[in-house]
Amino acid sequence: MPKIIANNIEIEYDTFGDPTSNPLLLIMGLGAQMIFWEEEFCELLVNQGFFVIRFDNRDVGLSTKFEEAGVPDIMKLVIAAQRGEKIESPYTLEDMADDAIGLLDALKIDKAHICGASMGAMIVQVIAVRYPSRVLSLTSIMGSTGNPDLPQPKQEAMKVLLTPAPTEREAYIEESVKRWRVPYGTGFPFDVKRRRKMAARAYDRSFYPQSFARQLAAVLASGNRKPTLASIKVPTLVIHGGDDPLVPVEGGKDTAEAIPGAELLIINGRGHSLPPETWPQIVDAIAKNTAKV
Repeated sequence: MPKIIANNIEIEYDTFGDPTSNPLLLIMGLGAQMIFWEEEFCELLVNQGFFVIRFDNRDVGLSTKFEEAGVPDIMKLVIAAQRGEKIESPYTLEDMADDAIGLLDALKIDKAHICGASMGAMIVQVIAVRYPSRVLSLTSIMGSTGNPDLPQPKQEAMKVLLTPAPTEREAYIEESVKRWRVPYGTGFPFDVKRRRKMAARAYDRSFYPQSFARQLAAVLASGNRKPTLASIKVPTLVIHGGDDPLVPVEGGKDTAEAIPGAELLIINGRGHSLPPETWPQIVDAIAKNTAKV
């Protein structure tokens, strides 16, 4: 996979489809490598006429790591956020938004459709506010606004988020499968074999759990983005799982309420996950939203 230098860091990226087609930038979530935008999902988007770009956010996968920044204390971060205290982070969601725009610059793409999942949804919100002239349409999946009045993650999902991962390969793979099951939702089959294969691929490609705390710090430091989202004018689609225990569905509703004219798609039975059974529905909804441009 190719690399580029953007925003003073190295970014690992990958593309699918014809570069002359409509560009669609995919941004993944907390601690997740770009391979979690699975190839089959990307090909479905290509079939809808998109030139699909996925990349490793800073500090994950094969992009630049911020080792010198140290590892923040996750529990202290969470407690400080609950108290409404100022969060110090090694970098911000704005920095990560700048990374994405730097990638588009390197690829000589002036405007793109943007789609983010979980933390990636928060990053695309920041991009749309920070760089309105670069965005054709916005899709926010499993995201929220940072509004402190919204329901918090359920206890079992929070435990998954905060418990350190095993470092030994086989233990990591098995533990990852157990953890993914918790927020997955009950409306779609949980494919253990598929999840085990994905965990193994992620471990072998880049096992780097230190990034998780730094990216979480960036999310918590972002605070309440809801007041700024009213400035977004592009066609916006908000997709959320009705059974999401990590980012409760109210986060999706709040996002849709904050962005003028946004369409809200709630998929019942889906948790904080992208089950393959939902891909055709999600891809079709993205295509219809981009067609509004």
